[in-house]
Amino acid sequence: MGASQRKRDLRQRRSRQEKLTKLKGKLPKATQSEKTEIARKLRNLTPGAEELIDRWKLVESDR
Repeated sequence: MGASQRKRDLRQRRSRQEKLTKLKGKLPKATQSEKTEIARKLRNLTPGAEELIDRWKLVESDR
């Protein structure tokens, strides 16, 4: 028998949070092209990506 849906959701949430922490840590040293790449990864990672992109000030570097 597999894990419950709740456990799967929690594991995905924690994993997403770890990835977001790593991406945010790379921001201070990131070049313009790296910031664009971080914005792309955020969009693939989470539905709330646009809000994070605004908050992390990646808007100028993207699109």
